Amino acid sequence: MSLHIKSATSKKANNVLITFPKDGVDQSVIRKYSGLGYDAEHTGASRELISFLHPENKKRIHILGLGEPKEASKMYTLFRSFVFQQRSKSNMILDVIGDHLSDDELKNAVIGLTMGMINHGIYKTNGNKYVEPEINLVVPKSRQSLAEDFAKVVDTQMSVMNLVDQPSNIKFPAFIGQHALKSGKKYGYNVKVLEAAELKKMGMDALLAVGQGSNHPPVFIIMEYKPKGSKSKSPKLGLVGKGISFDSGGLSIKPAANMGYMKSDMAGAGAVIGALELAARLKLDIHLVGIVPSAENSVDAKSLRPGDVISSYSGKSIEVIDTDAEGRLVLADGLSYIKKHFDPEYIIDLATLTGSCIATLGNAAAGLFTHSDEMAHDLTVAGDEVNERVWRLPLWEDYLADMQSDIADIKNLSGKPVAGAITAAKFLEFFISEHQKWAHLDIAGMAFTDSEFAKMRTATAYGVRLLLQYMQKLIS
Repeated sequence: MSLHIKSATSKKANNVLITFPKDGVDQSVIRKYSGLGYDAEHTGASRELISFLHPENKKRIHILGLGEPKEASKMYTLFRSFVFQQRSKSNMILDVIGDHLSDDELKNAVIGLTMGMINHGIYKTNGNKYVEPEINLVVPKSRQSLAEDFAKVVDTQMSVMNLVDQPSNIKFPAFIGQHALKSGKKYGYNVKVLEAAELKKMGMDALLAVGQGSNHPPVFIIMEYKPKGSKSKSPKLGLVGKGISFDSGGLSIKPAANMGYMKSDMAGAGAVIGALELAARLKLDIHLVGIVPSAENSVDAKSLRPGDVISSYSGKSIEVIDTDAEGRLVLADGLSYIKKHFDPEYIIDLATLTGSCIATLGNAAAGLFTHSDEMAHDLTVAGDEVNERVWRLPLWEDYLADMQSDIADIKNLSGKPVAGAITAAKFLEFFISEHQKWAHLDIAGMAFTDSEFAKMRTATAYGVRLLLQYMQKLIS
């Protein structure tokens, strides 16, 4: 599955797509590629589609509206929706006219057209349900390298989506580690996967405690990308991603309804792996490190119990109130490790952490927690630009009192039915050693959602483009 980037239209094409923003319809472009003096009313409004058959060459001409400038960050969904709706047509060969598109419109075209060809039925015994279309994006030779860079972005996004969508009887912690190793080897960044015996020697007690009820032992993935010739010792940016390959809730077991979707509880890990991969593929001038603590939270006689007190890589003790608040436990070890061994200038963790964040923000934005106004501003702007929005929530000290334990340094759940996303962030803050430029992203409502493109919830690769956009801001 791929998008072909070409400098000329194809003689074999039987469909042509021409797109315009609102009030930006260019009749000369339509005449050039349709051969008709087309003058029908078309405003370029979002999703406005006019299709007609060319009377001579029998090509079907489609004119699609891209909407207003304020809708630009969502434009890729229009290209994706068009392909998704049209791809069932047999032997479809589509030329997409791109020589009149701006750079942002071209980026959205590459991403949307490619995503429109996603096939979720990878385990169906009868294979694809549609004939995969051939799609050619026609741009001048001078802009092909730019389009190819955008193609790398969406290729990585789709790799992350496929990883998150994998069923949990295949996607064990070791599987996630192998995925990272293959990516690092292919694209040129360093990856090390530490296994249970080594983790025990290191004192990764919180990570090991979460995974002790599973037959599939935890792993700890360390990734580093350093630009060629870079002499920096401390990374500019450190990323930590929650890698729970499946979350039953442990002994604090989740309700059966929708538990199958808990295969997505490693979406933060996917975003971090994707960010490292893209930095390497695009050769970004940024020293980057990524950490993924990965475990399976299962129910077993050996499982962590509510009321247990465990240690952590930091040496701090944790009273476990709820075994379903396990993501913050593995992140505690990941954050402590990255601070101690790399001490990046900026640290961001991403996790499908709380239902509380979904209750607060729905599926419109991730929760952002940071004491750094600089990071809050830059992440918010980056998110707005790529339709991966974030919304800042407080980290006031008032909430820390709810996490105090009588017998340990901290407990993993406040026990109150309010401010769950905030108290979870306060728990993580406890393990970051007062790092001044740390941000926590609760992506629970964004990483795995319903859409028009599938019958069930599927992965979105949320965080990949957000992190890329943020990295590009750091080095601009």
